[in-house]
Amino acid sequence: MRSTLALLAIACLAHVAPAARAQAEQAATTLPENYDLLEPDGLSLGVAVMSSRGILLGEDHRTMLVPVLGYEGERVFFRGINGGVHLFKRNGLELDLLVGARLDGWDAADLDAARLAERGIDRDLLVDRDRGADVGLGLSWKGSAGRAWLDAKTDVTGASDGHEVELGYAFAVPAGKGLLAPGVAVSYWSSKLSDYYYGVLPAEEAAGVPRYRPGDLVVPSASVAYLRALPGRWRVFGIVDYQWLPEGITQSPLVEGKRGVVSLFVGFSRSFGAGR
Repeated sequence: MRSTLALLAIACLAHVAPAARAQAEQAATTLPENYDLLEPDGLSLGVAVMSSRGILLGEDHRTMLVPVLGYEGERVFFRGINGGVHLFKRNGLELDLLVGARLDGWDAADLDAARLAERGIDRDLLVDRDRGADVGLGLSWKGSAGRAWLDAKTDVTGASDGHEVELGYAFAVPAGKGLLAPGVAVSYWSSKLSDYYYGVLPAEEAAGVPRYRPGDLVVPSASVAYLRALPGRWRVFGIVDYQWLPEGITQSPLVEGKRGVVSLFVGFSRSFGAGR
């Protein structure tokens, strides 16, 4: 359900390192070796393997090699498929303007026609769901207890015209020569957003597809990330994420029906800027 694992990984990296620095500075603990390379300024490039099971009928398990791209400037940042501008930064509090891609779109031809037919749906009557772009605001705070964030975004491309609000928390602890960072989050999807990607559209219903509308959704998730800096401005990282899918999604005639989705992201990157 999450738009892409690359987005998840970059977001986790963005939340973990600043939280660990704040915790260590306020608790007078020792940061891992080469810690500054975990929180670089400037450009970062890398590659990663991501793996996740699709939730739509007939959607394959996805394992692929993907590029990792990030940029952290004084005002502007870019993390995977998300970017933005820091509007306010003071005493651990940040307010950002957010712009990002939403990749939840899918092609009807990729769904399993036979399994859809078992549920009384003719695949030829389904229409593709478009990808979109979101714009919104993000508020975050980092301190000795970790990092908390609240993001609110809305579709500006006319794909779904829906919006999403996410509340999350992550903290980091030294683990060997790296950082271990558990995190939790809960996302609210508006009815327009969930109905578009996991429901039956009015045009499909008019053509004979049985009506289904998920309505407003709440999607909780939990993750664990590990990061380690290496010489030469390199760093390695791994992230495991689990999402609990609400009944509004699992009961959709377009969806497999499983209640949880596990995602894995493992990779490395190199910074071409200075550490903070």
